[in-house]
Amino acid sequence: MAEATPPLTPMPLGDLLARIEHEWTTRKKIFDLPNARIWQPHDEIDLGFDFLGRRCATPIGPAAGPHSQLAQNIVLSWLGGSRLFELKTVQVLDDLEIARPCIDMQTIGYNIEWSQELTTSQSLTEYAKAWMLLAILRDWEPLAPFVGPDPGPHVFDMSVGYDLAGISGDKVSTFINGMRDATVEIDQLRAELTGTWSRYADAYFDPTISDTLTLSTFHGCPPDEIEAITKHLIDEHDLDVIVKLNPTLLGYERVARIVNDELGYEDVSVKESAFEEDLQFDRGIELIGELNDYAKERDHRFGIKLTNTLVVDNAKQWMPEDTMYLSGPPLHVLASTLLDALDQALPGQLDLPGNAANNDGAADIMVSFSAGITKANLADSIAMGVQPATVCSDLLKPGGYGRLAPMLKALTTAVADGNASDLAAWKNERHQAARSAGHPSTVSQHVANIRGDAIDLYHLRGNEKLPRAVDHDLEMFGCVACNFCITVCPNDAFFSIPTSEPIVDAVGDGAGRQQYLVLSELCNECGNCMTFCPEEGDPAMIKPRLYTTPEVYAGRSGHGVLLAADGSVSDHRLDEASIGLLQSLLADDGSLPLGQSNTKRAHE
Repeated sequence: MAEATPPLTPMPLGDLLARIEHEWTTRKKIFDLPNARIWQPHDEIDLGFDFLGRRCATPIGPAAGPHSQLAQNIVLSWLGGSRLFELKTVQVLDDLEIARPCIDMQTIGYNIEWSQELTTSQSLTEYAKAWMLLAILRDWEPLAPFVGPDPGPHVFDMSVGYDLAGISGDKVSTFINGMRDATVEIDQLRAELTGTWSRYADAYFDPTISDTLTLSTFHGCPPDEIEAITKHLIDEHDLDVIVKLNPTLLGYERVARIVNDELGYEDVSVKESAFEEDLQFDRGIELIGELNDYAKERDHRFGIKLTNTLVVDNAKQWMPEDTMYLSGPPLHVLASTLLDALDQALPGQLDLPGNAANNDGAADIMVSFSAGITKANLADSIAMGVQPATVCSDLLKPGGYGRLAPMLKALTTAVADGNASDLAAWKNERHQAARSAGHPSTVSQHVANIRGDAIDLYHLRGNEKLPRAVDHDLEMFGCVACNFCITVCPNDAFFSIPTSEPIVDAVGDGAGRQQYLVLSELCNECGNCMTFCPEEGDPAMIKPRLYTTPEVYAGRSGHGVLLAADGSVSDHRLDEASIGLLQSLLADDGSLPLGQSNTKRAHE
């Protein structure tokens, strides 16, 4: 995408708050998430856990990816029940031009998008905005009946990459220091707390947004570099650190056998060269022990995360680039198998059920997990002892952020059915049950299950069905109104408005009850809406594209509409018939989910 302006233009804090107030008042939604999908904790079941010593009210959250880059993404995840937020990975190269489309969720999951699409300073601002928004929403009276009297604590976990030179440089160091103490950033944002939200302008916001960090080593990072970066983060930034590991630790032959033979993905070309360049298993075992000792000696905590995506050859060629990164169901099998191998190679050292009792309480290496987590496997994954289990691929499927609350409800039911009232007791019960069934641990039990009786959830035959399609070209007005474009967009760039009479007259029976529009500044053309749209065409390019910022509008090509302060059209690149139909939609600005501060601010 070669445009004169960046792919994403974050909304100001005041505009986000105006949207919240408007949508809640008119629709009982927040960023298009219905109130029925807002998570409310069970009164008698505690799903909390300790993340590097910090309490989180639930064991799930968005993985570092498209769902943890913008402030509204994080708010949506929190409303769905997330309490651990692994923020989008930040690196020194913050002006990357990522090829489009960059996400392919047609079946299992692939991407070519691996780093933040904002500058480091924008990322800091977004996370400060999200931090403040959650503090405000926890206290906002209209939301209390839906989130409960105590939504519980949450944690923001930074993620940075990918080498020591970049991480130790001024740009990334400034970002980390700003997250450790965001006083200046927060104070600058207070001026946007006006109107309904003015009572929070002088409120206390904890200036420490994050003091933990997950290091993304990505692919090909040498072990000595991983060691040096981790020590730098502990010593220079006073952080507790998690190191994200790659599935390549299992070795090429084993990974290829699992993916191609056991799981049936014969067309997936596992990239052998990636294994030669990556950390090897035996050195990885040494490194984990060394870094844990180093952290403990300095009164810090250390953990590992399983896993990064798997590098594969881009045989599909739907996305550009020569390589792509596999996620979803097959990655879940790889990551769980790797966890079992690490648990055996580090006896009693990983903080998993049963290990502390076998090693005088010395099992202190926390394990975070992110690989193909779904409603169907969340309970069994958490039972392994991982904390947390973060989610990405599943949230890119229809339902989007609305898939989180059902996950937590299923986990709550599993804990209750196990006659437990909290996760710790339930995990111990599950561990004892696994031992009684002849398994060394719940990890080995889960691996045996997903590579045995439950393999269809991860095999090609359980994941080859394509999204629903109809033989019709998508048009600007009128469609099957499946709502998928709204729910699969990680940035909440789509919204709908009830169909106006002129559109019914023009389109006829195909008009539908809703019309779908795009907030262009929030659309990074990832391609996910195009994947799931039943009709032929790209909704992000075909549906009306609205702009609220003149500079962005002027710097983008293609059709579009620039909105004025009152929500009316001030300029457009549309034919006369289309602009007339769009204006009929926008005439009733009570239906438009944009606060007045949004367009007003752009034109002042």
